[in-house]
Amino acid sequence: MSRSSIAATFAAISLGLCCLPAMVAQAEEPAAAKDATTAKDAGPAKDAKDPRVALLKRLPEGSKLEDLRPSPVPGLYEFVQGAEVSYLTADGKYFIEGNLYDLDTRENLTEDLRTHARIAMIDALPESQMVIFSPPNPRYTVTVFTDVDCAYCRKLHSQIGELNKLGIRVRYVFYPRTGPNTESWRKAEAVWCSPNRNEALTRAKSGATLDLTKTCGQTPVAREYALGEAIGVQGTPAIVAENGEIVGGYLPPQELAQKLKEVQLAKR
Repeated sequence: MSRSSIAATFAAISLGLCCLPAMVAQAEEPAAAKDATTAKDAGPAKDAKDPRVALLKRLPEGSKLEDLRPSPVPGLYEFVQGAEVSYLTADGKYFIEGNLYDLDTRENLTEDLRTHARIAMIDALPESQMVIFSPPNPRYTVTVFTDVDCAYCRKLHSQIGELNKLGIRVRYVFYPRTGPNTESWRKAEAVWCSPNRNEALTRAKSGATLDLTKTCGQTPVAREYALGEAIGVQGTPAIVAENGEIVGGYLPPQELAQKLKEVQLAKR
């Protein structure tokens, strides 16, 4: 599922709308088709008694059993796709979007799920597919979803030297906000296809003209854009700390260093 709201998806289902291609139009779907979809998604017959199988009928097409798991609250299931987390009652009647807190510990259990999901998805992307600016002995590492044409992305990169001096290692991944087949997307691919990607990215962010006709086969731009969608990037730069927390958009170097220090201390 994309970063568009799961709540909107469920609202559309409840109205019987079919405007989204990944939607299950339950009001009009024949019972046989429902059973076929459930069987397809549920997997082996041995899963037939799993209570989650019935709940799949209430979820967007393509949802899997592993997207649903019991929450800490009896009778409530977690529905996790990418870094989006919501909740569904065991009878499939109520959908809940929001944060679940443990009042004893004051812990945000929903955000914990989100951060772990972000870590897993980002860790699956090899560093060989990133553009990295690193000091010799980094204290912190951030993953930054960036757009070559984004003004605040350019401002952040203009301070890359200061960030490195503060011990911050910056791993850039491409997130052209305008999407595929746009100039920003082609600029990202041109950077990747350059002999020196770090230099090309710096030039691009300073407004230099790039040769957009250069190609080099498959680039990681599409994969990284999809990754940004999956973890819920809504603007650039999106700065993700090592613990999976999105620490913000643009932050001045000293503020970012302080924020990362707080994040690091909180892990202990």
